[in-house]
Amino acid sequence: MTKSVGADHSLAELATEGIDERYRDLDSRSTLGVLEAMNEAEAEVPRAVNRALPQISQLVDGVAARLRTGGRLIYLGAGTSGRLGIVDASECPPTFYTSPETIQALIAGGREAVFSAVEAAEDSQEAGAKDLAELQISSRDAVVGIAASGRTPYVLGAVRAAAEVGALTGGIACNTGSELSAAVQYPVEVEVGPEVLAGSTRLKAGSATKQVLNMISTAVMVQNGKTYGNLMVDVAITNAKLRDRGERLIMRITGCDRNRAKHALRDSGDRVKVAAVMLTRGLDREAAELVLRMNDERLAPALEAN
Repeated sequence: MTKSVGADHSLAELATEGIDERYRDLDSRSTLGVLEAMNEAEAEVPRAVNRALPQISQLVDGVAARLRTGGRLIYLGAGTSGRLGIVDASECPPTFYTSPETIQALIAGGREAVFSAVEAAEDSQEAGAKDLAELQISSRDAVVGIAASGRTPYVLGAVRAAAEVGALTGGIACNTGSELSAAVQYPVEVEVGPEVLAGSTRLKAGSATKQVLNMISTAVMVQNGKTYGNLMVDVAITNAKLRDRGERLIMRITGCDRNRAKHALRDSGDRVKVAAVMLTRGLDREAAELVLRMNDERLAPALEAN
């Protein structure tokens, strides 16, 4: 078990609050020099994420299992961390045809905090627990707290409340031995070190968090049948660009021409997977949907089913 960073520990002790001496002359550098410093620092992020891959993998497996049984994934955080959770959650319905309820995000301070800083909102454990309770969290769900420091009270209050009802709990922090990591079942610690601009965790810590969230949602959806190979076959057809993408996907999967793909997509109710099964197996929409349901909505076995 990693050492917990308790309330008696100074914020200044955290790696993300450190000062990187390589960049102490940042304010005297040219514009290109500042950008080079930022680029150099950001290059460390993928290596830090790579070291955390075993932890991320365990969290993904746990979340995927909860979603397969009808549970939800709830992200929550404050400030940049909360906004990044919102971005990832909001991108899942159009990318993977999920219900907006399946993956949700909470931010300390509510909707106002998405667009303007509501800094004091993160200081209440009770607020985190209350916001989570309003979603009627149960043991079927997964709750992932996001906090670069690993000690944000709003996040700690929420994940502890989630644990009390038996929900799966995960935590993403950019410091090791954090209080958040000690409070959850599946800790993910991405140690990126001091920021190029000391204490500005929207930089390396933000980039690392975005990478981890991308990995979690994408890998969960791959595990749960939302892709065919590396094709995004559950994309929601909501505009001309996505309609074109859907038709091209059908053409690639089935080998049909553009005209047949266009009509099949329309007849399927704008569902790429349904259209692919219709064309490959010579079925109507209702029969194709049944074949997919019988194969847990996974396209590969549905195309091969007898």
